[in-house]
This record gives sequence, C-alpha cells and structure tokens, in this order.
Amino acid sequence: MTTSTANTDQRVAGLSHPTQAEHTDRNSGTTNFFASNGDVRSPRSLARIAGVLYLLVGVLGGFALAFVYPKLYVAGDASATAANVAANSELLRVAVPANLIQAAIWVILAVTLSRMLQHVNRTAAATMVVLAAIGAGITMLNEIFGFEALRVVTGEVDMTSLGSSSSNALVLLLLDAQHYGVLIAQIFMGLWLVPLGYLAYKSGWFPKTLGILLVVACFCYLVGTLAAFLLPDSGQKINTLVTMPCGVAEIWMVLSLLVIGVKTVVPADCRQSSAVAS
Repeated sequence: MTTSTANTDQRVAGLSHPTQAEHTDRNSGTTNFFASNGDVRSPRSLARIAGVLYLLVGVLGGFALAFVYPKLYVAGDASATAANVAANSELLRVAVPANLIQAAIWVILAVTLSRMLQHVNRTAAATMVVLAAIGAGITMLNEIFGFEALRVVTGEVDMTSLGSSSSNALVLLLLDAQHYGVLIAQIFMGLWLVPLGYLAYKSGWFPKTLGILLVVACFCYLVGTLAAFLLPDSGQKINTLVTMPCGVAEIWMVLSLLVIGVKTVVPADCRQSSAVAS
C-alpha cells in the first residue's frame, strides 16, 4: 500500500511540472522549447545561427548565380559563350565550389529553422527541410555542366578532333543545360518558402507581413520559372522582374534572424498545436 501511494504521488508530481511547450523563463516571459531535452540553445541563439547561414547562402549563391554565370552564358551564341568562359575561367572555377557550398549550407539552414520552429507544426517543419534538400541536390548536380564547360574551354578535355566550332557548340550546350537546371532548382527555392512563411506567420516570433511575403515569394519564383520555359524570347526578363519581391522577403528574413531577433513569446494556439502534434 505504501509503495502504491508513493507511485501515485510521483505521477501527480510529474503532472505538475511544465511540459516542453510550457517551459517559460520567468524573468523574460519567453518560451524555451529546447531546455527540457538538454539542449542549451535558446530560440534566439538558433535564430542567430540561422541568420548567419542564410546570409552565407545569399552571398555565395549571389556570387555564383547573379555575378558570375550571367557573364558566361549567351543564349544561342556558341562562339560568344565559349569566349566568355575562356575570359572568365578563374571566376567560374571559384563559382562552382561556391555554389556547391551554398547548396550544402541551404540544407543546414533548413534543419536549423526546422528545429527553431517545429513547435508550430512538425509536418510543415519537416516539409521545409525536404524541399530544401531536393533543391540543393538539383543545384549540386547542375554544377557538373558548368564545370565540364570550363574543362572543354581550358583544354582539360581534349576536343581538338571535333574542331573549334563543335567545341564551342558543346560549351553552349553544357551552359544551356546549366541555365535551365538553375530554373528547375528555382522551383524548390520557391517551394521551401511556403512552409517557412507559414511557420513564421503562426509562430508569433516574426511580423505576420513577413510570413505572407515569403509565401508570395514562392509564387513569384514559380511564375518566373514558367515564364522562362514558356516564353523563350522574353521569359528571362520576366523572370528577373517577378523574382524581385523574393529578394525583399529573404533579405527581411535574414535581418529578422540576424539583427532584429525573434520575439520568443509563443501564442497559445501554437502551444496547443505543439501539444497535439506530440
């Protein structure tokens, strides 16, 4: 009887302890979802880490995709494309690993954001990681084309038997494949923003306008990709224009994570959804 009473008291005492979703810092009034698992990182520290990672993705990806690759590819002009690759061979040699690194960091970023925001909705957090991983995989595989074009132009692959015109045509074909590969990866650059925007909106840690803008950015990426495939003459210009809001949304997200910080006061509906998911 004494043992049974002790066990009952232990169970009752256990119910009185706050759950992971209810572990609150009395001094700051903020909620820490990681302390109960022995993880000392607070949501704010995870936000800082995610901000640094997001910034690296932007810098490295911007260098490769926005600075170097436009200097190389001239649609439909094999001789100009080959000449551009030859003139910018050192830049291309740096851009390839830069884009590979940013793709790897993108996945780590998605995992970090997932850990930070999984209390809102675990399914959305996991979906965000999967979409980022698919996009990163496409980006990495796509770098093969640019690197092989570089090797053809620099003579690392002997194409003298084909003649210069055929070699130039091969370089154009490889960079053409890379160009459209980037557009395919752009689909997932957009799709992963939908769960991210939803999580940011529902978390209460970010401005709700930012969450909405991230979702809008997804559709801008998708419209730009469709335009590039369906409208060969004007599609690239349309893609450049419609994806401008994407840059605004993602820069705002970086600033929120890295500079402004997150307001880690969790709304009651997020705590309830976390409890149901667990």
